Amino acid sequence: MSIEVKNLSFSYGDRPVLHDISFSVGNGEFLSILGPNGVGKSTLFRCVLGLLSGYTGSVSVDGTDARTFSIREAAKHIAYIPQSSRSIFNYSVFDIVLMGRTSGLSTFRSPGKKDKELCQWAMEKVGITRLQDRCFHRLSGGEQQLVLIARALVQKAPVLMLDEPTANLDFGNQLLVLEQARSLAREGYTVIQTTHHPEQSYMYSDRILAIQKGRVLTEGKPKEVLTEQTIRALYGVDVEIVSLYHDSARICIPAHITK
Repeated sequence: MSIEVKNLSFSYGDRPVLHDISFSVGNGEFLSILGPNGVGKSTLFRCVLGLLSGYTGSVSVDGTDARTFSIREAAKHIAYIPQSSRSIFNYSVFDIVLMGRTSGLSTFRSPGKKDKELCQWAMEKVGITRLQDRCFHRLSGGEQQLVLIARALVQKAPVLMLDEPTANLDFGNQLLVLEQARSLAREGYTVIQTTHHPEQSYMYSDRILAIQKGRVLTEGKPKEVLTEQTIRALYGVDVEIVSLYHDSARICIPAHITK
């Protein structure tokens, strides 16, 4: 399923946040929206998800204007994975995943056998079956993110949108979540993440959309986007970019260290 954003602009009252944003992403692609904090990445997500409607321009899902979708219809196309999820109730992992079936159930209908089988499938897919009876609050940050991904999968939506999925995770859990997201893209899901980590966007993405001050700075393949000039423009710092493993990875080293 494809997502196409054309000339999207949005303001909170008199404060402009997004300016003429355009991009598209298709089946099996992993797109990273890269930029520092406060440049409008989360606002862009909210517009695409239909949570903010007062924008100009357009958001299309497989050629259909996203504004025509009800919340339930939108959930059948796009699944959202937030940075974290805190419930005031003591839900088990299985219960959290089962909540993802809400969009697929008619009013007053309880989850049935097929819904529960789908939850088992999703937990097995992301490797958390062993955690199904555990309290969600007692999991590590990385495990919680995998639970939220499983919850998104049971929506059966072909588009997955992850809002800074590695925020507040340790290094090992960051890799765990990103590996899973990339694996899903390879299976045909359309995956879009926001991030402020240049190296991670380079290693795991098919394309990178760099945003600065609410505008598209540059967009393209990781090798085209992740340059010293781009990092300077995005973050206001001088770096030297070092390629590793035949350019399958790049790291950003502060320039004053390399001199």
